Amino acid sequence: MLENLNSSIHQKATNLIELCRSYRVTVTTIESCTGGLVSAALTDIPGSSEVFNCGFVTYSNEAKHRLVNVPPALIAKHGAVSQSVAIAMAMGGLKHSTANFAVSVTGVAGPGGGTAEKPVGLVHFACVSRTSKPLLFEARFSGDRNEIRSQSVEQALLMLNHSVETNCKVL
Repeated sequence: MLENLNSSIHQKATNLIELCRSYRVTVTTIESCTGGLVSAALTDIPGSSEVFNCGFVTYSNEAKHRLVNVPPALIAKHGAVSQSVAIAMAMGGLKHSTANFAVSVTGVAGPGGGTAEKPVGLVHFACVSRTSKPLLFEARFSGDRNEIRSQSVEQALLMLNHSVETNCKVL
């Protein structure tokens, strides 16, 4: 699957690793629709072991609950593809790791699974740190499954980069 990670993703991952290394902070990922691709992009970079703490692939609702304590009632109320669940995933990832920053991704990559309310391409992101409010983003990507997942990986890396840059400059 790494062959699907383009040079733009590779550059964003490299930049993030260098930024985290310079601030001596670590990251964790909590992924659903990307199935571990954000983690793969980060660990593809030499030296990533200094800053990549761990990754949770929580593809099923059961895994979201079991691995990062997303309440089943929250999923039942808002659906797995929602801002509320993205926040809960990110917060749970921080709680179950020693990382300073966490990013979560949950969405509909397609080709099936979309609805009028939650179409293919809808992806929710949350990026949290131990010291700041969550950074949230909702995207409506277009393209096939691989394109939607690649765009999601890029967005997750951008959010982590922004969060690290913003929060570490304040420290």
